[in-house]
Formats: sequence, C-alpha cells, structure tokens
Amino acid sequence: MLNQFGLEELKMKPIKQFKANLITLSLLSLLAPASQVFAADETAQEIEEVVAVGSRLKGSASAVIEERKNQAFVADIMGSEQISRTGDSDAASALRRVTGLSLVNDKFIYVRGLGERYSSVRLNGAIVPSPDLTRNVIPLDIFPSSVIESLAVQKAYSPDMPAAFGGGDVNIRTKSIPSDRVFKIEVGAAYKDTNDTGLVYNGSDDDWLGKDDGLRKMPAEIQMALNKYINGLSDLSIRNIRQVESKIQGSDIGQEAAISLNKDLIKSLPRDFGMVEKSIDPDFGAKIVFGDRYDDVFGFGGQLGFLTSVAYDNEWSNSTEFNSVLATKDTEELECSKDTFTCYSAKEEKQSTKNNIKLNASLNVGYKLDGHDINAGYMMLRDTENEASYAMYQEPSKSLSIESGQVTRKNLTSFEQRELEILQVRGTHNLTWSLLDGVGVDWHYTDSTATTDIPSELEISVRDLYVNGEYSETVYTGSSGGNPYLYRYVAMEDEVENFGWNASKAFYFDGSEIELKGGGFFVDKTRDYRTDFLKYRFGQNESLSLADTPAQALGIGSYFRDDSTVDMTDVELLFQEPAADDYLAAQKIDAYFGSFDYLMGEKWRFSGGVRYEDFRQVALAYSRSIFDPALLADKLSEEAIQQASVMEDDYFGSFSVTYSEKSYQLRFGYGQTIVRPDLRELTPVQYQDPLTDYRTLGNPTLESSYLDNFDFRAEFYMENGDNYSIGAFYKDIDKPIEALLTEADGRFTLEFDNADTAFVYGIEAEWLLELSADALGGAIFTSGNVTLSDSEVEILEADKGDLTNLKRRMTGHSKYVANFQLNYDSHNGNHQASVIYNVFGDRILAAGVNDFDDAYEQPINSLDLVYSYYPNFNTTVTFKVKNLLGQNFEVQQNNVVIREKEMAQQISLDVSMEF
Repeated sequence: MLNQFGLEELKMKPIKQFKANLITLSLLSLLAPASQVFAADETAQEIEEVVAVGSRLKGSASAVIEERKNQAFVADIMGSEQISRTGDSDAASALRRVTGLSLVNDKFIYVRGLGERYSSVRLNGAIVPSPDLTRNVIPLDIFPSSVIESLAVQKAYSPDMPAAFGGGDVNIRTKSIPSDRVFKIEVGAAYKDTNDTGLVYNGSDDDWLGKDDGLRKMPAEIQMALNKYINGLSDLSIRNIRQVESKIQGSDIGQEAAISLNKDLIKSLPRDFGMVEKSIDPDFGAKIVFGDRYDDVFGFGGQLGFLTSVAYDNEWSNSTEFNSVLATKDTEELECSKDTFTCYSAKEEKQSTKNNIKLNASLNVGYKLDGHDINAGYMMLRDTENEASYAMYQEPSKSLSIESGQVTRKNLTSFEQRELEILQVRGTHNLTWSLLDGVGVDWHYTDSTATTDIPSELEISVRDLYVNGEYSETVYTGSSGGNPYLYRYVAMEDEVENFGWNASKAFYFDGSEIELKGGGFFVDKTRDYRTDFLKYRFGQNESLSLADTPAQALGIGSYFRDDSTVDMTDVELLFQEPAADDYLAAQKIDAYFGSFDYLMGEKWRFSGGVRYEDFRQVALAYSRSIFDPALLADKLSEEAIQQASVMEDDYFGSFSVTYSEKSYQLRFGYGQTIVRPDLRELTPVQYQDPLTDYRTLGNPTLESSYLDNFDFRAEFYMENGDNYSIGAFYKDIDKPIEALLTEADGRFTLEFDNADTAFVYGIEAEWLLELSADALGGAIFTSGNVTLSDSEVEILEADKGDLTNLKRRMTGHSKYVANFQLNYDSHNGNHQASVIYNVFGDRILAAGVNDFDDAYEQPINSLDLVYSYYPNFNTTVTFKVKNLLGQNFEVQQNNVVIREKEMAQQISLDVSMEF
C-alpha cells in the first residue's frame, strides 16, 4: 500500500508543531530506514514538516523500471499500481497498455502485431491449460487484476523460457504473502449504453454463480438410450428403436410403441428455452482480500503469511451484429449498403445478449526462513457465458429474403461454463552449505485443470414469413429439412502437470563476474474433448405455426414445453453424430537448459545459452458413439496414431549484449524459437470459432514454424524519473501457419495451412515524461508507446490452391499499435486522473480466396477516462468512462463491410476500502 504514494522530491521547512499525516509518514518510511525516521529523543516536541511533491504513477513505476533495467533480455514490466491507475479489471485489458501489444475480443493479446499463436502465457513461470475450446492460448480476461502483482512481457527469448515463443512471453506473477495485515473490500457497478433491454430465458437456479444446477444437462434417459440403441453408431431413430426392442423382447413391438419410446426421450429433454426481451440490470461486482504475516510462528525465527481473495463479477453485454458474404469482388463502382443486396450474396443480422459471470477465489500461504522461501497457492477461475440471441439470415438466390416473403430465423440459447483450477507450489533457496555455498535454487510444481462444459445449447432454425415487407408469422414445414431444433452438448477437460527447476551460482573475479545457470522444465498434458448433437426431425407432411408476432417468435424455444404438444406432433428425436467429432490428445515436453550471465566491469553484460526440448504430441479424432469394432479400429489404428503424432526434438539458442551507462542502456538480442500448431488446428474436427464467428476446420498436416528473432533497444533514464526507450526488431519465420477463408453454400469456412516463409520487422518507442511539476495543484505527465511494423508472408505457387494473394501481410498483423496516456496527480495525494487512448492498425482476419481480397479487421480507436479520489489513506473511489468514441468492431473485404458488431460505451463506479 505504501508504494501507492510515489514521490519526486521532499521539501523541508521548519514549523512549530508536528503536522505529519499518514501519507507523509508513509513516504518517509520509503525514503529512509525506520531508525532514521524519528530521532531517538522521545522528548522532542517539534519536528520539521515533510511535504511530498510528485506523481503517484512515477513512484509506483520506479520499482518495475528498475527491474526492467536489470533484465538481461528485452522485457516490459507492468506493476499492480500501474494496472490500478488505468482501471483495468483483468490481465487482458491491462496488457494492451504495454508497448506493442493489442487486445483481441477482450481475451487474447497480439504482441508486436502478431496473432495470439505467437504469444505464450505462463503463471508464475508455469504453463497452465486454456479453458477456451478453440485455442491453447489462455484467455487473459479470466485473471482478475486483484490477484496480479505484476505482468512481465519478455520480447527477446532467453533459454530459461519455453521454446514455444513468437512475439513474446507473458508471465503473470501473482501476489504472495503481504508484509503486514491487509483486509480490503471493493464493490462496483457499471452501466453500458447498449444494455437498456436484452434477451433472457429461463435458466437454472445457480446461473448467477456461473454454474448450471443440472437443468440443462443431457438426461440420464438419453444417455442410457445412446448405449442401448446401437446400429454401428448410437441410433435413436424410431426404426432402430423398433429393431432393438423387438430383438430384446423376441417379437415385433410395433411402430406405435417405438414412436412412443422415442417421444419419451424428447419429453426427457429440457424444452423451456423461450426468450423474452426485458430490462437488464447494471453490471456489478465485489472483491474481498484478506491476508496477514506472523513472525517466529514455529520458533525458528521465520515468517509465515497468507493471502486470500474472492472476486465476483456479473456483466451483461447486449449487441447487434452484421455478417455477410460478398457477391462480387468488383465493388468499386457499386453503392454498397448493409440494407441492400447490391454487394452481398447472403447476410445475417443478429441480436445477442450475453451474461458473463466471473467467480474467482485464491489462497496463498508462504513461509520464509534464512534465505528459504516456500509458497503454496490454490486458484479457481470460473468464467461463464450465458447467451440468448436471434438472427435473421437472407440469401436471395435461395428465395430467402424479405422481398421474397421468407427469411431464416435462428434462435440460440447457450450456456458455456469455463473453469481453471490451479494448485502451485514454489520455492527459492539461497544455499550456504559447504560446497553449495552461494548456490541459488528455485523450483515450481503446478497441477492445473481446465474444463469447459456446455451442458445444453439449443439452436432453432425456422422461417419467418413476410407479406408486403411486414412480418406475418413464424413457421416450419417438414419438407424444409435441415435441423430445426438442434441440441449440442460439449465437454472438455484439459490437464497439465508442470515441474521446473533452476540452479545458479555466481563467480567473482577482478572487475567482472559471471553467473552460471541450468535447469529442467517438464510438461505432461492431456485433453479429452467430446461433443454430441440431438435434433428433431419432423414428418414430411408436418406443418407448424410457431408464432404470430415477433415477440412470440422469441419464445419458440418453449414451443414443445408441454408433453401434449410433443404427442400431437409428427416429430422424431435423432442422434446426429459425424464419424469423428470427438478427440483425445496428449502432449509431453522434456526440456533442459544451460545459460550464462557475464558482467564485464560496470558497463558490459553478455548473456545467453542453449535449450534442448523433446516435444511429443498426438491428437486423435474419433467418435465415442462408435460401437462398430471395424470402424473404431480404423479411427484408432496404428497408422492413424502415427499420422496424428508429432515428434520433434531440437536445440534453441539465444544471446544478448547490454551496454550500460548511468543514464542509458543499449541492448541487442538474438534467439531461435518455435511456434507449434494448436491442438484444435491439428484435429480434423469442424467447430465454430467464437473469435471470428466462422466455422473452422483443423488440418492434421500442419507443421511447426521455426523463428529467428533479432532485437535492439536503447533505454534512457533521467534523474527526475522520466524515461524513454526506442527499439527495433526483426523476425524470420519458416513455414508460418496462416488462416484461409473459403466460401461454400453462402457461408465462410476458416482452414489452416503452412505458408513457405514470412518475416516481420518494426520499431517501437515508449516514454514516461513529466509535462508540469506544479499545475492545478499537482503534476501532469504523459506516458505511452508506439509500435510501427510491417510483415510479409509468401505462399509457394504449388500451394496456392484458391488463394488470391501469394504475398501479403501475415494474418493478425497490424502495421501500428499506439497507446497514449495523459495523467494528473495532485500533490496532496487525494486526486488522480488519466485520459487513455489506444489504437491498432487494420489486420488480416483471414486470407481471401477465389480472387476475393483478404478480410481486414478495421482499427478501433479506444478512448477511456479514469479518475480516482482518495478521501483518506484507506479509501479509494474510482470513476471510469470507457469507449468514449463509441466505435464498433468492423471487418472489411474488398473495401466493403462484411462483419460489424456494436461496441458499448460504459461508465462505472468502484469503491474500495482497507481496514
């Protein structure tokens, strides 16, 4: 807490009475040892008043700046106080303030303009699994800022890091035991301008906790039926039920009995998912942090402490979305509008409401004794998304348009619970035993499990009818086919066991010193993914009038709520199972490294080393509902396993040179690294990518990409605390993985393939400068960063396929990323304000095919305002305004908007108190 109040200078002036307040005493305790704060004369009645003048940010940044200066490799550090200043509630939103980083979908970080595949994330140095169904990279929004001590972004590779390193490595370092007792409570609320009304439906009683209470899960009756009614695969059709039951009973049970058994299965399903539109409550959240430290608990003179926290957030997000497929690539002469089909062959307009519940709990216990420090921690991070939406799809070539009199309606209700549990034990030891005197050892063991559960998702695809452009009714006829009522169930479990250790020893010579370091890093990972589909099939002559008004059309998820409606309808429940929609995956990494850090005099520093990694992985796609031994043997054959396996072992080297003077440092670094494809990208199973909203198909032939990384940076540090830096980087990539955009049946599909080569280069600058030391009763200063870069990927003519461009920018790369902050700190420590601006350049979402241009995500100019008031030493009131410019997410292809999503403007108020 004391570091919250940084100082620039101390002004001394004599007074007659002692007037030092809590802030003054805190600043004094930082400036001098406790024995020097007060004179030994207890009878002194007068003391000089100490007045602190300076900026809170510059004070809080000093520690992380010093750490960055001492790094052997190029890195950026963001401390907890800097995160607090910008009002960011999680790691993802905080990291977009770091030089060269931009945020995608509020979850993933792009480093130096490269996609999320080129960034890696660790927790206190350990690898943990991702609860995201579609990516190995952890969605960073699940880590609340309340548990973060600092964020370290290393942009130059060092051998003590995993070799899977592209744009950078993010190490989230959590808070450990406090220096004194801490008890903090924070509550807050937020309002979004898009959230006056939204879509809701009847969920379970525990939805507010981000957990389904069993209402949505697949009924036990259906699970038993899937294991009973088998025809090579699980088969719930009336025909197969009749055959199986007749065989069991020894005589034909008849068609009516089979129909009745099938309808009993329908009746066991949850069928009350009708939506309504209603007012949405404001977002709200609360956090509690409690910790303490105790001296000499066990009689050995050590210190025992703990820190525990619980955080809860309930957030709503209501938005309108637009998705489309271009009809022509020649759009320059056309007047394109989202309201017409001049440029589009198909388009979809969607209204979506999402309720996100985040429930996080953590406990850290630590013990320190004579150079030994052991910490044990548990963390549970739950992030649940509950969605209700409807979309209107038009494709005139298939007579689907308002003008033609009918459009496809898609109603969706989905509940996705993501959870990450982490158990971590860490230790650092400074040994003093005989030959081991001076040896430092640190280690960590982490056992973590990520789960994703979609207990039930219901998508309804029917027709809205129009007469003279006006809504008439919502209907479905059996002759239309398709999947009118489709249930999806998904379960994924990802387990990672990670152990790592390092040992180091320094040797001192006349005018120089060298530290030698070595260690091991071991990862065992398994993933189990399953998805199941159930659907209604209606008789050819069945015709349903589902709704007469748009409001009733929202409620068709409850049309079959009553058993009598099921009985009166010619409907059959089917189990829809592709031959391979589940998969098992395992990954094992054994790594060892050796490194050196040589200081020659006071100015030169040489660092480097080599890492060896033995990487093994297998990902097998199959179906759990296969009961045919021949078919199952084909999916799990030795040949299939070999084709799905990746076996790589290699050495990765790095080298860094630093030249230091009192006021500046010059750094150069080189590293060899690798970027491996995600498990989902390797598995030939189709899925819906929530980031791009495109259906996506994995490619089991993908190869890893090898990188050569070059970095240079000059850092300058002024006596008054100002600092700035400028750097350059270059990356050469062999066989980069690129996303390709194909079109079929009026829909886009994302696929992955290796290009031949790619490179990315750029320059980046960062600064923290004081503009005025005494303006408006405080200090005004600016901070920020800018990254300018370019890239090029080249595809061989033989691999072109349907691609439009053989040379282009890399997928996900932005030519510029910029962050600017204008900050104010009052001298009395009561007020703090920041105006924060962030922007990134357009980036390719997916490569174009069939002569269509690449699809570009457009820049978003983000402007936020954060004001904090400190009425006393223990209370903070924070007011935030986010997205002042109100710009929407937008994707363009051939200079025409093909995707758009409404982005909310938000105001929030948070109050925190320490006791």
